[in-house]
Amino acid sequence: MRFKDDLPLYLQIYEYLCRQIITGKLMSNQKIPSIRSLATLFTVNINTIQKALRQMNDSGLLVTKRGEGNFVTKDKEFVAKIKKDLIIAEQNKFVQNMRNLGVSSKQIILIVANHLK
Repeated sequence: MRFKDDLPLYLQIYEYLCRQIITGKLMSNQKIPSIRSLATLFTVNINTIQKALRQMNDSGLLVTKRGEGNFVTKDKEFVAKIKKDLIIAEQNKFVQNMRNLGVSSKQIILIVANHLK
C-alpha cells in the first residue's frame, strides 16, 4: 500500500480495511490479522494500527473479543450502509472535481456513460 501525504496514516489504514470489508475481502465475523501482523504488513508503528482499529471498533465495523482478537462485524446491514456512504462520498468528490474543471451536468453524464461502455 502506498500512503499519501495529505491524510494521517491511521485514517488511510482505516479506509483500506473498510474497503476490504465492504468489498467482501474481509468477511462477516472473520478475524482480522493481529496488530503486529498489520504493523508489519503496512510497515508502520503498532500505535498507528491500534489507532485505526480503535476507530473501526468505535464505528462498529470491528468487534473485539477479549483474548481472541478483532473480528469483522456480523451486521451486514451496517456494512451495506457504510458501503453506500462511501459510494456517495466518492460520487460527490468526482462531481465536485468535474465542476471545478468547468464540466456541466450533461457533460458529466456523457463522461460516465462513455467510461462505462
